[in-house]
Amino acid sequence: MVPRPFIIVLAACSVALAASACAQTPASTPAVSIPPLPRPLADPKLDRVRTALLAAESGTFNAAQFSDLAQHPLYGWIEYASLRRDIDNLSPDVAQSFLTRNRGQAVADAFRESWISAAARRQDWSSVLAAWSPSIKGTALRCNELEARQAMGRSDAQWTRDAQAIWRTGKSLPDACDSPMATLAVQGGLTPELRWERIELAAAEWQPGVMRAAARGLPADQAALANDYAAFLDTPHERALNWPKTERSREIASQGLAKYGKSSPAGAEAILPRYADALGLSEAQRGRVLYQIALWTVASYEPESARRLNAVPASAFDDRLHEWRVREAMSRSDWSSALAAIQKMDAKQRSDSRWTYFEARLNEMAGRKSDAERLFRQAAAKPDFHGFLSADRLGQPYALCPWLPETPAAAQQAIARDPAMVRAMGLFQLDRIGWAVREWDDALSRFNDEQRRVAVEVAQGNGWFDRAVFSLNKNPDESRLYGLRFPLHHEATIRREALKNNLDPAWVAAEIRAESIFYPRARSSANAMGLMQVLPGTGSGVASSIGVPWGGADSLYDPDTNIILGTAYLRQLMDKYGGQPYQVIAGYNAGPAPLGRWQAQRPGMDPDFWIETISYKETREYVARVLAFSVLYDWRLNGDALRVSDRLRGRIDGTRTRFVCPTPAAAPAAPAATPAAPATQSRPRSQR
Repeated sequence: MVPRPFIIVLAACSVALAASACAQTPASTPAVSIPPLPRPLADPKLDRVRTALLAAESGTFNAAQFSDLAQHPLYGWIEYASLRRDIDNLSPDVAQSFLTRNRGQAVADAFRESWISAAARRQDWSSVLAAWSPSIKGTALRCNELEARQAMGRSDAQWTRDAQAIWRTGKSLPDACDSPMATLAVQGGLTPELRWERIELAAAEWQPGVMRAAARGLPADQAALANDYAAFLDTPHERALNWPKTERSREIASQGLAKYGKSSPAGAEAILPRYADALGLSEAQRGRVLYQIALWTVASYEPESARRLNAVPASAFDDRLHEWRVREAMSRSDWSSALAAIQKMDAKQRSDSRWTYFEARLNEMAGRKSDAERLFRQAAAKPDFHGFLSADRLGQPYALCPWLPETPAAAQQAIARDPAMVRAMGLFQLDRIGWAVREWDDALSRFNDEQRRVAVEVAQGNGWFDRAVFSLNKNPDESRLYGLRFPLHHEATIRREALKNNLDPAWVAAEIRAESIFYPRARSSANAMGLMQVLPGTGSGVASSIGVPWGGADSLYDPDTNIILGTAYLRQLMDKYGGQPYQVIAGYNAGPAPLGRWQAQRPGMDPDFWIETISYKETREYVARVLAFSVLYDWRLNGDALRVSDRLRGRIDGTRTRFVCPTPAAAPAAPAATPAAPATQSRPRSQR
């Protein structure tokens, strides 16, 4: 599966709207009509650029043979590919000339990073400093620059402060930092206080190796104690019972026992009292240990879960542990304890639609109908999984306030012709995604909110659909751009294959949105491929079972092939798991073994509680996300939606519901979409 660093939260009303406004008479959402996307700019030389890039990367590039591309917007990237191939032997004059000619462009920033690393490797310190830019944030490159300044005789007071800033971390530093940190130590810039500061930071990060490295240079007696502290982080030992009774000793012991609590909850629980008494651990320090003991017990729903959760002091609870206390009670069908656990959350967490829904559900089960209805109404204002479930309990339409702006063609063209956008779209078409993202980020750094939205439209017109997910997140109104945030491509194939396999087409579209965001060449670290992230082995087996030719792993990058095999695989999973989509979705994400375990642990549990008690955070959120996405794709496809309560049960002929906007949600005022001037005018886990 592709990485998912995001969870979509879809707001029903603008956060600026008063509660009274949300109580106005709802307006029905009409059948959806999405404004057309801009057509991509034609580039007849793109194949020629592809050939030039391959030549550059293979070492056969000859500028004279590609003179027709000298003025092409992507020529800088062709040069970059050529120069980077032999960067360790590159002339400083050639490198500096490239940086000068491409100043202000993303390609210069990309080359600068590679060039500084190469120059540092050959100790060409003047070239490092000549190429340096204060915008560089990478720690290894910052250490390269420190070493260059020191070698050029510029290790002044500012150099010391800069080096000390890098030192202050609990994590391991890159090898490039070894030399400047050694120089800092020789010059007296690493005082014992600074060494202890890093040792304490490393203990908080559970990094005993960093603790030992930081201890080098301490006086012998202090170094011995620091190394004993590090040994305790590796494995708790009884020598700690005789440590100095200092706050530092208590903090180190607490961190070491917490680390041990993650790997051995029972072991940490057994020895905690001795260390707490011997060193005088505070409630917070004990709570840190008890937190880890409880968390890594309840994460597997072990028999001691409830007792260990109850042993954690209230001051040590955070949102994560509050949630686990609810799930643990749910997993045992202890409904009164689950409700009590929700009521112990703070107001902000408790008002999340997830917990508002479950508080309502548990009140409903306890016979408190009026309380349940009040809470269901509150949750139903949110267009997300639990909001939709709440609306189903009330028998009311789904809340949705879409913003579907129609951008003038001239505004779209202005953004599309921005130099960085031209390069970004061209690189995307060439499947140079990392380079394309650099150009995209450069363009967006100069755009206002309206221009950024139009840029997403331009990207989608070029088939780059994930830009909406990663770029429309700066203000609440952008959550209502459902037409952009939920793109729909290959609709005919989706409908055809869903019908063939007796599946809901909205579910198929939702799976694609969750798996690849409609990027056909998506590939995960587990080698799941294409729109629906199908493993080659799975694809081959499914192809054989349905009697279609298998074209090899690369055929999974073909959208039609991927959808054909992916939907057939969903059908097979539906048949295998009793026609229950919520369990099929869980298995699609986590694989058959975890799914089998969850089915055995909680047979017969209602789907909403079963989903919430999935022990894998990714899978738990994935199931809810796909089901919510299915509702939104139903809206896109049909203007109304199958109720999620029927959808998760596989009842595709069940009751359909309409959408309403709880309050008139006006689109925000939009400035003209004229692109900002550029700095220079020349410039996938699962078992598929």
